[in-house]
Amino acid sequence: MTSLDLAHALTHERAHHDACRAALAAMVEGAQEQVVTGEDVSASGADAEVLGYRLRSHAKELRELPEGPLFFGRLDFDESGDDHAGQSYHIGRLRITERPAAPPLVVDWRAPVSRAFYQASARDPQGIAVRRRFGWAPGSRGASADLTGLEDEHLTDGDQPQRGDGTPGRILTGEIERPRVGPMRDIAATIQPEQDDLVRGDPAASVCVQGAPGTGKTAVGLHRAAYLLYTYPQRIQRGGLLILGPNRTFLSYISEVLPALGETGVRQSTLGDEIARHPVTGEDGEPAARVKHDARMAQVLRRALYARVATTGANSLAVPDGSYQWRIPAEALERIVDGVRAEEPPYATGRERVRTRAVRYIQAQAERRAGPPTNAWVQRISRARAITAYVDAVWPRVRAEEVLADLLAGPDALAAAADGLLDADEQRAVLWTRPPRSYKSARWSAADLVLLDEVAGLLEHPQGYGHLVVDEAQDLSPMECRAIARRAAFGSLTVLGDLAQGTTPWAARSWPELLAHLGKPDAAVVPLTTGFRVPEAVVGLANRLLDQLAVDVPRARSLRRDGQLRMLEGDDVPSLTVRAVREALTHEGSVGVIAADADVVRVREALGAAGIPYAGPDELGVRVAVLAASVAKGLEYDHVVAVEPAAIVEAEARGAHRLYVVLTRAVSRLDVVHARPLPW
Repeated sequence: MTSLDLAHALTHERAHHDACRAALAAMVEGAQEQVVTGEDVSASGADAEVLGYRLRSHAKELRELPEGPLFFGRLDFDESGDDHAGQSYHIGRLRITERPAAPPLVVDWRAPVSRAFYQASARDPQGIAVRRRFGWAPGSRGASADLTGLEDEHLTDGDQPQRGDGTPGRILTGEIERPRVGPMRDIAATIQPEQDDLVRGDPAASVCVQGAPGTGKTAVGLHRAAYLLYTYPQRIQRGGLLILGPNRTFLSYISEVLPALGETGVRQSTLGDEIARHPVTGEDGEPAARVKHDARMAQVLRRALYARVATTGANSLAVPDGSYQWRIPAEALERIVDGVRAEEPPYATGRERVRTRAVRYIQAQAERRAGPPTNAWVQRISRARAITAYVDAVWPRVRAEEVLADLLAGPDALAAAADGLLDADEQRAVLWTRPPRSYKSARWSAADLVLLDEVAGLLEHPQGYGHLVVDEAQDLSPMECRAIARRAAFGSLTVLGDLAQGTTPWAARSWPELLAHLGKPDAAVVPLTTGFRVPEAVVGLANRLLDQLAVDVPRARSLRRDGQLRMLEGDDVPSLTVRAVREALTHEGSVGVIAADADVVRVREALGAAGIPYAGPDELGVRVAVLAASVAKGLEYDHVVAVEPAAIVEAEARGAHRLYVVLTRAVSRLDVVHARPLPW
């Protein structure tokens, strides 16, 4: 393509973008008009309410779309004769059309025809003659003048693609390597074939993505959520979709991805928020937390709950009915309770089954005596004081807090429930040293909330979701996995993580074990090993740590040959850190200064004394962020200054895993500042 041809093509594409912008404005206005019209529609109250909700939601989604370019690619199909022969389609983040029945000006990246944009190759063109990628000015808000370049791949002209400016992959590479400032961006323009396979997978199938640093596993999970909402809207929205992240900092970082893809209103939360029956006001030592997060606690809690059920020793039951009394012998009562227990229903359901079967026993006697009774009679017997007193005696009503408080405050109750499961030291670790007067005044720890959720799940199944995306899953404990499994009992999971980045005391060492706790033992485990975010030099350094981590994961590789790795050694670590940050600020992009938790204050003081503005990890958009190694997971910075790796390793039992996380936060450049010997 000559310079003249390129200029002509850019002019044509800018004009098309202007047309798309006008059409989108008309779509937004038309959606609002539909809301007004829909309010006047003649329908039943319920139908009108549903229609109004849908129209208002659609109008709101269109109004809240982030500003930006409306397309990032184009597909030109050849004349091979399939349904799209000779057609051209622009690919963007949402469908744009001038009229509902008119051909689209932009096709949504999730539409079936768009898949070829990500999957077609010279070896398998999939009917594509030319794939075009567009280059937009950094930070563009969607002005047509910001369309600065384009690049064509002629997939049917041999193995060597011909690109718009003669530089192979310039636009794609530039988009991947663009400096990171602010929240995480979507990757709709840069999805790779192996990522696309995961994004478009079967909605009913659960999948686990073992993703090395920089392979885009988080982006894959978010784009899979957007794809499922687009392709199976009724199915997913009926069951609900939940994004679970490790902490609120991480959720803030990813918060703009789904809205940029046209999906607003998706619940994004942490597991702690989902199970927060009470504020966390207590704290566990590590020995207690380890035991509470152990899978054996599920059986301990089940025993503690069902120890309240009286299966034997019941007297016969007399139920007054006017001047007559119905009787249920003790043996029959015992059979009723034993039968319900054997079925293992939720505790609250079991309680009602006991009531129902006791009433049914009396009903059978009544039918033999005087024929079928009325429904009113059955309801009256069911509410009889004698029946209620009996149910309360053999299957008492109980709260989750009551069960757990009695267990943690009572050595005898714990010993009975934990017999053969927890040893004496483990039981002592979880017992409250100062039991509260009642469960209402208890100071619950984060681990206690996990146990409360387990008991609540035994009492009554929680409402589940149609699909859950679980990120940083390698750090989940078995008991936390069970909490998620209850919410995915009738749905599917996208599990994202990296065993090498497991930093909690209970972090998983194998995916099959964790998936079993999540209730999805048959989920496929798919590795992503090709990095697009972390440069080769940084990946190589991180791979040197893998042998120390005792996890079976494939080594990562990077497609990026750019980047910079420096080792800065000296006795004055604060001064070296200041120097590294000053030099980092001469480049574009964000700077993350990451130190052991105990060293963060010292680093901040050094930067403050040097007059360098900085912020914490929650303040997105600031050039320099100073953060503790314990909160670095999931974040990324163009330039990372890793301060004293040996201190990071020594700070916790899985410190080598933590250091692996810290080193791989760098997108372009990594400085390792140290005075002590390096731990690799």
